[in-house]
Amino acid sequence: MKREALVRVSYGSQGVVELQDGSQIDCKYRRSVGRPYCGDHVIIESPSDHSTVVSRILPRRNEFARADARQRKQVVAANLDQVLVIVAPRPEPSRDLVERYLVAVHSLGIQPVIVLNKAELMAESQIQPENPLAHLDDYRRLGYQVLETSCKTAPGIGALENVLRDRISILVGQSGVGKSSLANCLIPDLELQTGALSRVTGKGIHTTTTTIMYKLLGGGRLLDSLGVWEYGLWQMDQPELARGFVEFAPLLGHCKFNDCQHNSEPQCAVRDAAETGSVESWRYQSYLRLLQQSA
Repeated sequence: MKREALVRVSYGSQGVVELQDGSQIDCKYRRSVGRPYCGDHVIIESPSDHSTVVSRILPRRNEFARADARQRKQVVAANLDQVLVIVAPRPEPSRDLVERYLVAVHSLGIQPVIVLNKAELMAESQIQPENPLAHLDDYRRLGYQVLETSCKTAPGIGALENVLRDRISILVGQSGVGKSSLANCLIPDLELQTGALSRVTGKGIHTTTTTIMYKLLGGGRLLDSLGVWEYGLWQMDQPELARGFVEFAPLLGHCKFNDCQHNSEPQCAVRDAAETGSVESWRYQSYLRLLQQSA
C-alpha cells in the first residue's frame, strides 16, 4: 500500500516520516529514488511487515541550502514558506551579514523575514553606521518584514509567533544571537518531540548535526538545524547576486551593456541610481563587496 508522508528528520539513508494521521514511522531510502530532505513530501511503501521505504519524492516548491566548506550549494531542507534571519545587538553582526542571508534566500525563491532578537539591548548598545542594525528602517522601506523579539522581557515573542502560525519556517543566524532560546520559547515541548522522534528510530537523533522539523503549538512547523547556523554564501554568478538586491529589479536591463556587472562600467543604471540616492549607497557598496568575494 502506498501512502503520502512528510519527512520530519532525514539522515544518511533513512529518516522519520509523519503520516497524514499524525503517526510517525522510521523508513529507509531506496538508492534509485535519492535522498529526501527534511520537509519533503514523499510516497512510502511497506514491502514487508518489518520495513518501510520511500519509493518516490514528490515535486518540491523550493530547496533551502547553505554553502559547504568548498562554497558549494548544499541543500538541507525543502518546501519552506519563510526563512527567519536572526540578528542581535550582541554579538554584533558583521557588515554584510544580512545582505548575505537575503541574497541567498531570494535566490532560493523563499520569503525572508528579519528578526531582531535581544531587542532590549538596543537601548544600551552603540550602533555604528556600518552595523546592519542601523539600517532596520531601510529594510522596512525595501519591503522586508522586520520583527523585534526578546526571550527575557518586552517585546516578548508574540509578533514572531504570529508570523510562524500555519507556516513552515527555519531559523538562521550567527552563533550567540539566541536561536536556541527562541526555539525553546516557541516550542515548549521541544525535548519531548525530539525524544519521540528518537524512539521511532531506536538510535537517537544527533540534534547538533541533523535538521529536525518541530510542530508549533499554534499551528505551523519550525525547522531547527545547527548545520545552517554559521551560514555561508555559495559561489554565485553575478546576475543571481544582483537579483538578490530587490531594489535593483527595476534597473536591471537598463544599463548600456547587457553584461554589465554594475561595478565600473559606463552608463550603469544601478550605479547611477546609487549616486543619485534612489538606491541606498550602503546597499550598493555591500553589493560591490559581495561581487568581489564571488569573483
